[in-house]
Amino acid sequence: MSRGLLLFAHGARDPNWALPFEDVAARVRAAHPGVPVMLAFLEFMEPDVRSAGRRLAGQGCTRVDVLPLFLGAGGHVRKDLPELLAELAGAHPRVSWQLHPAVGELDPVIAAMARAAGALLDASTDTK
Repeated sequence: MSRGLLLFAHGARDPNWALPFEDVAARVRAAHPGVPVMLAFLEFMEPDVRSAGRRLAGQGCTRVDVLPLFLGAGGHVRKDLPELLAELAGAHPRVSWQLHPAVGELDPVIAAMARAAGALLDASTDTK
């Protein structure tokens, strides 16, 4: 089984908005050489989910883990993304598309955000 990773972000008109997400994808690629990693967007930016999924299937992936880079699972993660993955499954039946919870719902991310908030409070009390 050849495994791939599809990182899913919303997208925006401002190209700078994508920089942190591109950094995430680059770090994952560096940590897991040989694993195809694609960053895809719902709107405004390229590639979209369909294109990124086609690329992963074309690279021989038979399992693609799909990680929404959202803080929570709103309508895009609960409704839009499963519909897009169903389309990909129909077009690429030999690929297993595994949708995971939104990254912001994962304990390590919640803990990191709490640490960042605490560090901000610690830094602001140091200046008084």
